Amino acid sequence: MLASSSSISTRFPMSIWSTADSPDTWTELEQLLYACLRTGDDQSAHLCLEQISHRFGPENERVMALRGLYQEAVAPDEASLRKILQDYNKILTENPMNVPVHKRRNALIRASGRPQEAIICLVEFLDTFPTDVEAWCELSDLYYSQGLSAQAIFCLEEALLIVPYAWNLHARLGELEYMTSLSEKDTIERHQQSLLHAVQRFGRSIELCDDYLRGYYGLKLASEKLLQVIGTTKGHQNLPISSDTLQRLSRLATAKLTEIVKARSSTSATLEQSEIVAAQELLNTRSTT
Repeated sequence: MLASSSSISTRFPMSIWSTADSPDTWTELEQLLYACLRTGDDQSAHLCLEQISHRFGPENERVMALRGLYQEAVAPDEASLRKILQDYNKILTENPMNVPVHKRRNALIRASGRPQEAIICLVEFLDTFPTDVEAWCELSDLYYSQGLSAQAIFCLEEALLIVPYAWNLHARLGELEYMTSLSEKDTIERHQQSLLHAVQRFGRSIELCDDYLRGYYGLKLASEKLLQVIGTTKGHQNLPISSDTLQRLSRLATAKLTEIVKARSSTSATLEQSEIVAAQELLNTRSTT
């Protein structure tokens, strides 16, 4: 891969006459750079970086971010990481619109164990780039890690305004609402509302993706929990959903989870195995109660 890319590494504008100089070539080389850094092959990663830099120029915004990523990976100590952060700040002072470097700086601050500072940086970033879904999701995770559930939920709602059909974000929002409902500080009404929102979000996720395991898993938990809350309180009359509907949703989730677990138990990827196991355990637990 490195040999083939070096043979076509021609600077713009001469590269437009090279049929071998395709976007796929440089995308693959960038992916190779990431793979080399993950496996500790810093020498090959440096070769990838030099090829990309030669092709697009060292002042290219994406190249700047990739170079910063490489420097972070090979940094020997905290002092080196602080120097990299200073370089990022200098770049952004000269060009505040450099999005790739903004993201590298935010990632470095977060990795350094400074979540409050990372939150401030992301809020400033989103003030300028409010349609960046990835940044909204990252900010949501940071807020939740600091125990700020309401802010975390708000961030995901903002992300869904941009990508309303992202079923995984609907499910994640359902998870946040469900976990918020478990807070002992909230009133019964707030418990009910959080669980209701969780049911609605999980329902939307499976509406958008019919075989989404996390969606059905969450729907079963949330619908059963809301049924339990309704059964122990008298405030359920104000909820726009009946017990019968919740029971049907729970049965639907059970049937679909059983179907998905059976279909994927022997064929799912390694990363999905933990979800399959969790779903099976949930089904086993409910069948014995």
